[in-house]
Amino acid sequence: MKLEKNTKKLRMNLGKIGLLILFLALGLLSCKKDDDDVTPVTPPRDRGEQQIIDNDSLIGYLESHYYNSVDFESNPNPSISDLIITKLADGEVVPDGSELLMTAVEPAKTVNFADTDYEFYVLVLNEGGGEDSPTFADNIVVTYEGFTLDNEVFDSAVTPVTLDLTNLISGWRKVLPDFNTAESFVDNDDGTVNFINHGVGVMFLPSGLAYFSNAQTNLSAYSPIVFKFELFQMFQNDHDGDGIPSYLEDLTDDGEFTVNFENANDPDDDDTDGDFNPDYADADDDGDGVLTKNEIEVATVNKPTRQEVLDTSLQTNQVLINKIKKEQDGTYTGTIITFPDTDSDGIPDYLDAK
Repeated sequence: MKLEKNTKKLRMNLGKIGLLILFLALGLLSCKKDDDDVTPVTPPRDRGEQQIIDNDSLIGYLESHYYNSVDFESNPNPSISDLIITKLADGEVVPDGSELLMTAVEPAKTVNFADTDYEFYVLVLNEGGGEDSPTFADNIVVTYEGFTLDNEVFDSAVTPVTLDLTNLISGWRKVLPDFNTAESFVDNDDGTVNFINHGVGVMFLPSGLAYFSNAQTNLSAYSPIVFKFELFQMFQNDHDGDGIPSYLEDLTDDGEFTVNFENANDPDDDDTDGDFNPDYADADDDGDGVLTKNEIEVATVNKPTRQEVLDTSLQTNQVLINKIKKEQDGTYTGTIITFPDTDSDGIPDYLDAK
């Protein structure tokens, strides 16, 4: 399994590291392989120039391949094993019951990553019937298969695995939040689980949202790639256990966690107290000696319906976290976090060291 980064330690050897962007180590894939399996290209190519090349390659692939769309029509429980992508032969027209990928994918999605504007493409085979969608910082339960534009498989998980999106290549953090989890599941007598009406899709990624200059086993550097995936479940992460879900500790609101190791006081990173530990991994975000969990207030609200929880009236210093729990009696429970500002300086206590 190569999706996860080799290095999962959140605290780094600062004496050896200059400017780092956490989770921008694009090629660190394998959860069990050594760093020797990653071969970076030095110096790396210009990201903007490479994106132009990659986008041309992706468009060429989408315009020359079709899939068996008929098998996904009125299919309440599709699987990536049902998906067949075929290259158009010279002079061939798309067969009945199939659709050209270029016309089937959603309009190109644009995101800024590593100071570069990237375009990528998503084929939605099933949005998913569940009520939950992961954020970029959550755990997901998925199956997947990764392959090159030459149809060479370089990574796969045929049985459901749990992955932390913060440990994956950036493309996954841009795509998975647009899908829902399974509507329900059934435990089988043999210990397996059948998921009903789960999210199913395909992502077509430029190398800049994948492994960029880091060659991998069976994958060369600067390779645009494809992942087909099934999303079954999600679990909300609070990596540092401070009471604030990790996705709310993305201070720059860019769906990534960044730290500037050259400037401890950089206002445009995700490290409030300048200790080179991003807030989502820091139990004392402002470094005042008081744990974050003791500078916030957490309460729950229970309503007959999910919508009623979503409609809960909030004060300006409150937030309803996006994970809403369905209880056994059919009601719904939401969690509200209040961020006190005791000195009224406009900075909540947990981010204010004064």
